Amino acid sequence: MIHSIYSNKDVFLRELISNASDALDRLRLESLRDENLQADTSDLHIAIEVDQESRTLTIRDNGIGMSHEGVVELIGTIANSGTAKFLKELRESKDAAASADLIGQFGVGFYSSFMVADEVTMETRHAGESQGTRWVSSGEGTYTIEPFDDAPQGTSVTLKLKAEDTEDHLYDYASPRKIREIVKQHSDFITWPIRMAPAQAPAPADEAEQAEEGDEKSPELETVNSMKALWARPKDEVTDEEYHEFYKHISHDWVDPLETIRMQAEGTFEYQSLLFIPARAPQDLYMQDRKRGVQLYVKRVFIMDDCEALMPEYLRFVKGVVDAADLSLNVSRETLQQDRQIQLMRRRLVKKVLSTVKDILSSDAERYATFWKEFGRVLKEGLLSDLENREAILEVCSFASTHDAEQPTTLRGYAERMKDGQEHIYYMTGESRSIMESSPHMEAFRDKGFEVLLLTDPIDELWVDAVPEFDGKQLRSIAKGQVDLDSRDEEDEEAEAEREQRQKDFAELLSWMTSTLSDQVKEVRLSSRLTTSPACIVGDTFDVTPALENIYRSMGQSLPEIKRILELNPTHPLVSGLRKAHAERKDDSGLAETAELLHSMALLAEGGELSDPSRFIKLVAERVQQTL
Repeated sequence: MIHSIYSNKDVFLRELISNASDALDRLRLESLRDENLQADTSDLHIAIEVDQESRTLTIRDNGIGMSHEGVVELIGTIANSGTAKFLKELRESKDAAASADLIGQFGVGFYSSFMVADEVTMETRHAGESQGTRWVSSGEGTYTIEPFDDAPQGTSVTLKLKAEDTEDHLYDYASPRKIREIVKQHSDFITWPIRMAPAQAPAPADEAEQAEEGDEKSPELETVNSMKALWARPKDEVTDEEYHEFYKHISHDWVDPLETIRMQAEGTFEYQSLLFIPARAPQDLYMQDRKRGVQLYVKRVFIMDDCEALMPEYLRFVKGVVDAADLSLNVSRETLQQDRQIQLMRRRLVKKVLSTVKDILSSDAERYATFWKEFGRVLKEGLLSDLENREAILEVCSFASTHDAEQPTTLRGYAERMKDGQEHIYYMTGESRSIMESSPHMEAFRDKGFEVLLLTDPIDELWVDAVPEFDGKQLRSIAKGQVDLDSRDEEDEEAEAEREQRQKDFAELLSWMTSTLSDQVKEVRLSSRLTTSPACIVGDTFDVTPALENIYRSMGQSLPEIKRILELNPTHPLVSGLRKAHAERKDDSGLAETAELLHSMALLAEGGELSDPSRFIKLVAERVQQTL
């Protein structure tokens, strides 16, 4: 399993160090919450021991440790129950990138040690407990677990290293120099000291003699990482590579972030933040039990992972850390919800993220396209939940439109292309672009050259009703209400008279069809949005769309029946022929069936579903038979 998903074997050390760092963070936090916790926090650190003769490597921490139950649950679960599921999904993956996506979903960082080790031994004792646990496995699907009385507080992981094989990129991990190199490259930002025996030059002869006599003292360990929090270092002292490594550490992602955001607030309330916009959506982005939020620190002390109070739901993809100077160290989740300083930080962070996305939009179309593809649907959730930043969100949203078959447009771009005299931003919601482009509702807009936004995401059905306008221009659905695209032009008296006469000519037919189809529609009227189709179905201005109706019903919410409006194209031969036939033979029962067919065809043309498909087929078959 491990060999199938990791391409760089060096990352095993980063994973084990990250686990150790998390254990130290949790112990510090637990000691602040529980004054009675019997744990030594005087010298929290990570130690790395290399034994070149026995070819073993040990990563040790004096953090929170694990209980026997914790070892079984956290370390043993994948080995005895999750492997089959993991490998099944791995086999279904088509490429290496997709395989890498699975890593974070299953949390297999600890198991990366089997890439370089024939056997892994873990000894651990939870802080405050007296009994330790030893776990041993060769990575072949089984493990042994037993009580261990002499385990110190924390966790140690000892790897019995495989032989070096440079062709397989398996390096000599029993070399202190190689271990230091990996620590510097991958874990220099860890805020806890990582200690190793100092690198020593060959000892002089007399010192070697003393060593043989047993007089040499063990050298003191030295710290091999800088330990300085990345967000606290000046910008010009931090490289992009360091930022990227830090992002991978906190997010468990395996690709570089799309954007790095640094922010520092000074004055009455001070804090620093280092945020990242990922280059791809995480596996759990739409899962109910997903993690969201950034890590919260207070004065460099880790307080909380996934602090939801700092980042709204629609920005749940943002990763990073926020380090506040003035919060209480024992702050709880309940307190965070009401804390004025937290709310102030949240507002500033949200505005910073949105302004950064806007900068990407204006400066790098390719990176923006990546962002929108991965997170556009999530960002649009903010149009419903974040009234304060609604305009800023609208500025960075983009949508498919009839203007360009390939490139989406922003609302700002749409507004700049609006025709002279155009008052509204027109849109249509639907399942796909192809369905909407062939919809009868689009005919007059296409004929007169009006651009229409094509909204296909389920969330679009919700936010368009909540957002009345953009930049002073009203958003208007082309499938709801009355549409009169000629109202902006000066009409001569003859055209106006012709329209009034047409309304009089069809008045009797419209009244009869409204009565005949009363079980299906609320009204039948003439249309100004049709050019080639005989009829279309539209909703009243404030009606719920059929798609939104289905969404509510799928959520278990019952809605009253909503009747819609049937619009007729008075210039279509079918409609004009029906008017003439009705005027000549009002008692013909076949005319009611023709009206029913007209309504069914309009319903199908917009992608709707017939209430009685078999009856529709029967009526069509009879009509076709008559023409033969």
